[in-house]
Amino acid sequence: MAIRLQKGQKVSLTKEKAGLDKMLVGLGWDEAERKRGFFAPKPKEIDCDASVILLQNGKLFNNKDLVYFGNLRHVSGCVVHLGDNLTGAGTGDDEQVIVELSKVPAEYDRIVFVVNIYQAQKRNQHFGMIKNAFIRLVDERDGKEICRYDLSDSYDGMTAMIFGEVYRHNGEWKFNAIGQGTKDDGLGELAQTFV
Repeated sequence: MAIRLQKGQKVSLTKEKAGLDKMLVGLGWDEAERKRGFFAPKPKEIDCDASVILLQNGKLFNNKDLVYFGNLRHVSGCVVHLGDNLTGAGTGDDEQVIVELSKVPAEYDRIVFVVNIYQAQKRNQHFGMIKNAFIRLVDERDGKEICRYDLSDSYDGMTAMIFGEVYRHNGEWKFNAIGQGTKDDGLGELAQTFV
């Protein structure tokens, strides 16, 4: 049975799933119902983009360590983004990332999973307009969910989110449920917080 995490909780992936290597990281969200006036135009759909930031000693050193819709594969092959979903419609994962722990080069200690709203400021959109956001980790060997974190805080005014991170600690791989909103406009701005 998958572990349900609360904000700030950590779990050892190494201890929970012996021999874990290849895992699917699923990220999902739904657009909350928005009220509009009778003559108001239909609001633009919210396009959330999941991205991955690979860090060395907790820092981003190079843009090649950003995996997103414009760069679907890390140069090492350890992280592969499975593609962009423009609307978030439907149930289940909206975007997925494959992580192969054995391929993560030794210099990387953290793999951070973030989601930002495309053109959030221009479109006047924020995570207060999003509901049912989650991140889940699945063992690719058996398709079973290892852990899941449902983001439940109020994120009004936040245009980007740090969902969680997989990190190395004392020879173990762990997952940290972060759920931190930011007002960064786009991945470039969000990535600067890790420099």
